[in-house]
Amino acid sequence: MSECTHVAGLPRAEPAPLSATCRECEAVGSHPVQLRLCLVCGHVGCCDSSPYRHATGHFRETGHAVMRTFEPGDSWRWCFVDQKLV
Repeated sequence: MSECTHVAGLPRAEPAPLSATCRECEAVGSHPVQLRLCLVCGHVGCCDSSPYRHATGHFRETGHAVMRTFEPGDSWRWCFVDQKLV
């Protein structure tokens, strides 16, 4: 993993998750495959293996570049802009 310029701009304290699951999936009756947490605002969205790819959609709508896995036991982060683990 490596750093990118987007990591430096993240809030010092990680934002609290806005929900326990992907609200967008709940709204359409879908089940998220895995969850991702936006490290800018706390949005929780489903991964790209889910039918609706809400975490990526959140990035496209907001420009919030860095997220981390929201799965228990995992801690990796991903930068959508740089397309790499950070």
